[in-house]
Amino acid sequence: MSAISEDVARTGASPTLVLLHGGGPGVDAESNWASVRSRFADEFRCLAPDLLGFGTQVAGSAGIDGPRAWAMARARQVLGILDRHGLDRVHLVGNSAAGGAAALALMSVAPDRIERAVVMGGAGTGPLPPAVPFYDDPTKTSMRATLSRLVADESVHGELLDNLADIRLRQALRPGAESAFRSMLADVVDGPPPIDLTKIVNPVLALHGECDRVSQIKVSERLVEDLPNARLEVVAGAGHWIHVDRPDEFCSLVGEFLRA
Repeated sequence: MSAISEDVARTGASPTLVLLHGGGPGVDAESNWASVRSRFADEFRCLAPDLLGFGTQVAGSAGIDGPRAWAMARARQVLGILDRHGLDRVHLVGNSAAGGAAALALMSVAPDRIERAVVMGGAGTGPLPPAVPFYDDPTKTSMRATLSRLVADESVHGELLDNLADIRLRQALRPGAESAFRSMLADVVDGPPPIDLTKIVNPVLALHGECDRVSQIKVSERLVEDLPNARLEVVAGAGHWIHVDRPDEFCSLVGEFLRA
């Protein structure tokens, strides 16, 4: 699996959409966006990188501690990708505490590089989880249980969750993956200061699943209150994985917002 993959369905001036995956154990870009990526490819040039600490990007991520430092490191990673591809301005979709937090960090340091951004599930602005998922019991059963919390009704997605549990278990047990993941959730007292959300001027759409069991809706409500140019859409019947539970509505909301 490559660190970054592309869909260029049309040449020329097709706008670029950078898809930033979520932050669960063993995640990678390909599996995170499989349910919706092809739907965007006719209209956008899609870039979907593995973010630092995950997938192909575990090696070389040592020494980063705490969620703020990880968000900033990933923002710098994405800026480097944009530079290598000669992209001046792009759209972002950032999923949860990895991709969403990276999107906010990127807009805080390089607002001129971003047209519009969609963030999901609170974008990592809520409290740290009370326990580190999966790694205290690194088994397929534990991975399956971790993934089941991300959808509204696991009985609807049984086969998908079983397949993802196999993929993510292998990736979560790669050398260095556990230490990187634990450092992402470390409650450090130093490091980068909090992002000043009131200074982010880019248009932002915050999406939150009505049945999210990972992050409460009030996290996204507070987020859009702080962002000067943001609005919230609560997706009925969706869990934390809005793009899996409600792919049609997800793609419609994202497409309409990015085309505005």
